Amino acid sequence: MSNYSTAAETTGPGAGGVQSVDRAVSVLEILAQRGEAGVSEVAAEIDVHKSTAFRLLGALEARGLVEQAGERGKYRLGFGIVRLAGAVTGRLDIAQQSRPVCERLAEELGETVNVAVLESHYMINVYQVRGPGAVTAHNWVGQLTPLHATSSGKILLAQLPPKRRAELLAEAGLEKLTPQTLTSKARLAKSLDEAKERGYAITLEEFEIGLHAMAAPIRSRDGEVVAAVSASGPAYRFTEERMHELAPVLIQGAQQISHHLGYLG
Repeated sequence: MSNYSTAAETTGPGAGGVQSVDRAVSVLEILAQRGEAGVSEVAAEIDVHKSTAFRLLGALEARGLVEQAGERGKYRLGFGIVRLAGAVTGRLDIAQQSRPVCERLAEELGETVNVAVLESHYMINVYQVRGPGAVTAHNWVGQLTPLHATSSGKILLAQLPPKRRAELLAEAGLEKLTPQTLTSKARLAKSLDEAKERGYAITLEEFEIGLHAMAAPIRSRDGEVVAAVSASGPAYRFTEERMHELAPVLIQGAQQISHHLGYLG
């Protein structure tokens, strides 16, 4: 059995659909590895009949994900792959461009530093550096966090037009995660207005008991807020007063990341 074959048979009404998806992804992986491959080669690799391989390639070709290479009956990856990749390259670029700045911030602030971007009606962390004073080893990368209860989410909400902000909050809801979570629209709006005015947002045990955080906006080349850089630490040490004192350092770091992304403001 080939390495590209379905690892386990799925049972139930949706089994065929899942298997087809698995096989289609395997076809893409084969073409990525080989550069080009014919129907017979693909069929042999994923252990299916030639007619099945032909149908899979036809479906992928219809979506622009594969294309025929000349008249030789070979297939290769199509430019539709670039379209799909474009949806994530911006995030990868943010993570890459923020790395040196985040490392410096973590050292200077002594706390854990994260970069997060909007994902649907959540924030998702794409890069993290633990500071020398970090007391936990929790890795936030890849974790979805709520907009209304995190400093990254707040600073992003603060920069959005009122209509878009309201849409995201309506979709997400204002779940009470701790006794300190802002679940009142009026109180949250006041907090967001303050964050926009001073250029950074803070949370005081609103997402997790014992955790304080602050965040500043990261802008793209055209000035749009596309991400946030945050610093978080234990409430007993990373106090509200200390966060306000260190905010200029975080804001400067956010500006440096923005400049790396081409923002000249």
